[in-house]
Amino acid sequence: MTPENNSSQPNRPESNVTVESQNGASPTVPPESGTIVATAEPSKPVPPPPTRKVLLPQQPEQTTTEKSASALTLGLIAAMIFGLANDNIWLGLIGAVGAIGISLRLMWPSWGKIWAQVIPPTWRTLIVACFGLLAGIVGLLMLSGTNTEPGSRNIQINWDAIGALGELIGALGQILIAILGVYVAWRQYVISKDLTIQQNRITQQQTIDAYFQGVSDLALDEQGFLEDWPQERAIAEGRTAAIMSSVDAEGKAKILRFLSQSRLVTPLKRDRLLGRPILDGDGGYAEDRDHGIRVIDLNVMLAGADLAGTDLRWTDLSEANLVRANLSKCDLVKANLSRAVLYDANLARADMRATALFYGSAQTASPRSRTEFPNYQTGEHTGAVVERVDFTGVKRLSEEQRYYCCAWCGSKSRETIPGGCEGIPNKLGR
Repeated sequence: MTPENNSSQPNRPESNVTVESQNGASPTVPPESGTIVATAEPSKPVPPPPTRKVLLPQQPEQTTTEKSASALTLGLIAAMIFGLANDNIWLGLIGAVGAIGISLRLMWPSWGKIWAQVIPPTWRTLIVACFGLLAGIVGLLMLSGTNTEPGSRNIQINWDAIGALGELIGALGQILIAILGVYVAWRQYVISKDLTIQQNRITQQQTIDAYFQGVSDLALDEQGFLEDWPQERAIAEGRTAAIMSSVDAEGKAKILRFLSQSRLVTPLKRDRLLGRPILDGDGGYAEDRDHGIRVIDLNVMLAGADLAGTDLRWTDLSEANLVRANLSKCDLVKANLSRAVLYDANLARADMRATALFYGSAQTASPRSRTEFPNYQTGEHTGAVVERVDFTGVKRLSEEQRYYCCAWCGSKSRETIPGGCEGIPNKLGR
């Protein structure tokens, strides 16, 4: 639009349009024919676009020695042909032997590179050793007394034996070629297997990341606060149960660490009217072991699960059903296993430093009960069910943990606890 104070001035034609290019230059679009354009200052010529130079890979140039050797090889080949054409044996022999010698000299550097690239280092020694073994056997056969005339030291070559030996060498060569083919096929299988495993790991990690995002979207509101409702909790538990059955031990451990650190499996104190989690005044959510509600209840998701050798530090597995679960060699430092069902589980060589198996005192604590409520002050019915658990080689087991396990694991498991259970009563009674 034209300002009002310049309304008396003639209108400029609209055909003079300035287009701004991507690199900041402002080339002027030429006007249509028959149109007069008034410009305040002359247009500047647009510099031509810079030309792109394509750099080709540089090939190594032929040295003077190689050029001379190539010319000499061609000359020797010509001399050999001339000698054969004129029945000159010596000239032909000189040309043939010279061409072979110089060609071998030219081929040697390239052959060394091919030898180093194609044949693995472990096979080079074996190949040389096989040639040395065959040459040694042939030499011993030729130098032995079977090839000499009686009373003479002259060696007589038995061509029939050499022919049979050549057939034997050919058969051995075919066997070696077959072995080499099997080795190549096996290496291809190993490489393909490694690639498949790596691809499966990438796919599993993408699935776990999508699960993390989906659970976060369900449990958090627009402001980022935890505001879960019954239907959202049910969907989150369903997603957790589905993904637990489709990932390996390391994937399960990642999910458990995520749920524990985000307090999604911790019983939280909630408002009795709205059901929303209550803050504890220290920047977190208040925990209520007696009447709290978990966002995700693991229930029987980990029953019979294989978690061997995984990192489960600081995880909250309280009240989880871990019947026949494999927790051998796991890192359970400061994990919470109170009221967990570890019946017939495997804890061999697991690190149980500061692992919570119960609340209160070891002398008054007892395993969970289906009919009795837990008392988190005295420890009654707050402990884990450790009957028939394998404690072989458990690391850093404290005295209170050892007392509780010896008292409630049963006679079969007492024999596997490090340090023994001498002087500790069997409160389980079986």
